[in-house]
Amino acid sequence: MKPGTKRSILRWIHILFGLPILGYIYGPPSETVQYLPYFRFVYVPVLVLSGLLMWKGHLLSRLFSRKSS
Repeated sequence: MKPGTKRSILRWIHILFGLPILGYIYGPPSETVQYLPYFRFVYVPVLVLSGLLMWKGHLLSRLFSRKSS
């Protein structure tokens, strides 16, 4: 897969998983409490991982390419 395609996929994952967090922040607290486990265990970890991969993914791919050679 081309690096540009990987960046585009990660960017869209980051955007799509970030949208529910806006609803959590700006929504009424009485309605958002029931969704708290989803935010803790799904949305935030996916956002953190996709953000780290967009930021430092080139180092990770370089590390794995050296190990396999």
